[in-house]
Amino acid sequence: MNLFETYKQKLKKENEKRIFHFSLFTFHLRSVIIFSFSLFTFHFSSAQQLETFIEEALANNPAIQKFELKYSIASEKVNEVNTIPNTEFGVGYFASEPETRTGAQRFKVSAKQMIPWFGTIASRENYVRSLADATYEEIVIAKRKLITAVSQSYFKLYANKATQDVVAENIKLLETYETLALTAVEVGKASAVDVLRLQMRQNELVESQQILEQQYLAEQTAFNNLLNRENEVSVTVVGTLGIPLEAIDINTENLVLHPELLQYEKRYTAIEQSELLNQKESNPLIGFGLDYINVASRPDMVFNDNGKDIIMPMLAVSIPIFNKKFKSKSKQNKLEQQEILSQKQELLNTLETLLDKAIKDRISSKISYNTQIKNLRQAKNAEEILNKSYETGTIDFNDVLDIQELQLKFQMKQIEAVNTYYVQTTIINYLTKDPTGI
Repeated sequence: MNLFETYKQKLKKENEKRIFHFSLFTFHLRSVIIFSFSLFTFHFSSAQQLETFIEEALANNPAIQKFELKYSIASEKVNEVNTIPNTEFGVGYFASEPETRTGAQRFKVSAKQMIPWFGTIASRENYVRSLADATYEEIVIAKRKLITAVSQSYFKLYANKATQDVVAENIKLLETYETLALTAVEVGKASAVDVLRLQMRQNELVESQQILEQQYLAEQTAFNNLLNRENEVSVTVVGTLGIPLEAIDINTENLVLHPELLQYEKRYTAIEQSELLNQKESNPLIGFGLDYINVASRPDMVFNDNGKDIIMPMLAVSIPIFNKKFKSKSKQNKLEQQEILSQKQELLNTLETLLDKAIKDRISSKISYNTQIKNLRQAKNAEEILNKSYETGTIDFNDVLDIQELQLKFQMKQIEAVNTYYVQTTIINYLTKDPTGI
């Protein structure tokens, strides 16, 4: 009893207020149970808060800006291909002037312009636009992934904060248990070991609380980086979240319109345009030109056209006689289309698996949540039994600790179930979100 000598006066007062302390104990346990049932009521304000974070991330995240710039570059290439071959100019000087009937040729100036076959330039523009369309899907995919990442990080912060609150509640509850144990020791109904065991349990919970605080700060840094802002910015999460009682309809038909799949379709279209361009480029090139030859007058003769310059219009045709490369390009295009179809089917299978798993995991989280409600109700029944035991003077603090540990376990599982529910919801939204949206 030397361990409790310093508490002697306090224990006497506590013994006189025994009923008050046990009532406080009952209040704490009941308050935690009530907290568990009311913890997860979802408010519109919380959804609005998350939406604000998402809007900030979409506006500031450098990954989105990177893909937007990439799309702008791809779109600008349309102007790059909307051109014809360079006009050729030539100037020549006759070192040895050839004599003609009308005089000696002194120098020559020529100009020539080759023009692609009809529709070739339009085909190039269509091909480049189709590539830009496929690049645009990268923006849509990046935005969906960012929304998912921000949402999941937010729910991790919520789960951490909710766990901290539960741990804090249990620390207070153990303080009440400790007071009861000290009172019981004074009147000979408990031993010093009971008090030490309670204190060690408090130490473990304090340790968990401190670790959770550090984990929260780490996740807060990750969250702020997604929003492209300072790491130290404090993030306040909603106090309560709830699992909806009614089942939420999932439009699985939207999966086939997922931007990752649409990107393959647009790549397929781009290859079709590439083949059309290949066919156009296999046609001849038509060229128009003009030669001007300066002719000097013959000084010793007088006749019509003396020293008359020569102007010679020209028509040229460039025919790809050796067109093996065009045939090879056509074969490559067909093979690439087959490859894209295989890749698309493979991705569709993967996305269907992910969606099915997310749906099943969300259902499982709801089952777990409901199970923890039942467990916490049984914890209340155990509390009533302890109440009667205390009244008869036979309280067992080992049972008190067991119930407290079970209670904490149930509460954490309930928080984990809510977190899992919303994390899986973000995956489902990523896969089946209305294609008219982001």
